[in-house]
Amino acid sequence: MKVSDEVLFLEEAFDVLNQRFFESALSRPAITIQSTPGAHGHFTPYDAWDDGGLKLKEINLGAESLHRPVPNIIATLMHEMIHYWCHSKGIKDTSRGNTYHNKRFKEEAEKRGLIITSAPLIGYSVTQPAPELVNLVNDMGWDNKLNLYRNPKKKSYPDKTKTAKKKSSTRKYICPKCGLSIRATKVVRIACMDCGNMQMKEVII
Repeated sequence: MKVSDEVLFLEEAFDVLNQRFFESALSRPAITIQSTPGAHGHFTPYDAWDDGGLKLKEINLGAESLHRPVPNIIATLMHEMIHYWCHSKGIKDTSRGNTYHNKRFKEEAEKRGLIITSAPLIGYSVTQPAPELVNLVNDMGWDNKLNLYRNPKKKSYPDKTKTAKKKSSTRKYICPKCGLSIRATKVVRIACMDCGNMQMKEVII
């Protein structure tokens, strides 16, 4: 099993979910597996990748989170696809620097096989697969498709729902040219000096 195999599976799962729940309205983004401390995944709303001139958004699944049951991983993929859908339709589904998930996010998510509950300061972000999504995973034979995950250096990364009070004001900014990333505790306008003052973009985490 290789990381590339995991990514290929997630791309295939994206296509199935896209067809079933979004009428194939979402163009496939770059799907990545990287460490995302404090969260199971994130959606990058700007064109973070360039594939021979084709601009792509990004959905990342946390490398350490792949140890969870496959229905929960698919629920995380769907969670990020909801952000993608809302972004494409101009639906404001988050606030407070994209950390607080509002009722519009909950509404869109619960139309598409997710159970959404609220947690302090991050709103309607806590995600579980509804029976419809669990049945889809079983019907597609996906239960044994994800066997590789990254071991965290520590016992575990903090659960975002448990550390919300400490992390609620944190925002992540990425340079769209070189990929340099930083975190800030408030909304800022910041340029990457390595890339000639290119403005860094905030991403949803």
